[in-house]
Amino acid sequence: MSDKILIAGGTGLLGTRLSEMLIDSGYEVALLSRTPDKYARYKTFKWDIAAGHIDENAIRYADYIINLAGSSVSGDKWTVSRKRDILNSRIQSTNLLCKYLENTPHHVKGYLASSAVGIYGNSGDRLMMEESSYGSDFLAEVCKQWESASWQVHNQNIRTVIFRIGVVLSNKGGALPQIAKPIKMLAGSPLGSGKQFMSWIHIDDMCRLFIKAIEDRQMTGVYNAVAPNPVTNEELTRTLAKVMHKPMVMPNVPTFGLKLMLGEMSSIVLNSSRVSATKILQTGFTFEYNYIQEALESLYNKDS
Repeated sequence: MSDKILIAGGTGLLGTRLSEMLIDSGYEVALLSRTPDKYARYKTFKWDIAAGHIDENAIRYADYIINLAGSSVSGDKWTVSRKRDILNSRIQSTNLLCKYLENTPHHVKGYLASSAVGIYGNSGDRLMMEESSYGSDFLAEVCKQWESASWQVHNQNIRTVIFRIGVVLSNKGGALPQIAKPIKMLAGSPLGSGKQFMSWIHIDDMCRLFIKAIEDRQMTGVYNAVAPNPVTNEELTRTLAKVMHKPMVMPNVPTFGLKLMLGEMSSIVLNSSRVSATKILQTGFTFEYNYIQEALESLYNKDS
């Protein structure tokens, strides 16, 4: 009997790839969805976060729950209502899962939650460990509340793993295609000083980390989910240009221009985040992609 994995937020970039890799690893996968479709690729159960409802069969089905739910932090400008949505979509979905786990007979063996390296705020070139101090900006506050919501599951004696995820590299969405677009058009340039660090992880390594957390019963608590070698924004941009065989001709995009264009959301690209992978490496996990160049080459083949 293979373990059954229930994924909340399973239709996003990470959830889509994770579902594929779980199936390839012999697991059964079901998704929580606002609009279940019996013809969908995966079994789907209905949930409605606004109404505070989950189909109890979903909770009874699961051996493990992976929660990736939450509206995207990039995309639209951070208006007051947008920020409320970013926070609430994470907290309410987590609280709802907790409530149903508490009140439904189940056999859930583990709960895997996401958070982000944004919890450390703008930490310059200091190497941040899991026990480092937290930032105080908007994303750090979101992550703090998100993690304490997830921690309620741990209080129900369910093994809980929280991943503080770095920038997930994929050519199908997320940050990377946005960075690649100007490079393709020969307008690639570092952002701001270009000296700010970015902690990244290849999407396949991120999925393998979730699978590791299912299989390794010793894993519990908080782990930074980042590759061992963070890069500066300038290193990332130059390496990507090299992999795509494009020159770097433009000067840096000035900080004030980014702040003007993106408002508070500019912190996503301007904050420096240099995060340690030591704790995850100590679990025996091996990254397939340790360095930015090999990660980018796997996503942008030589002739693109």
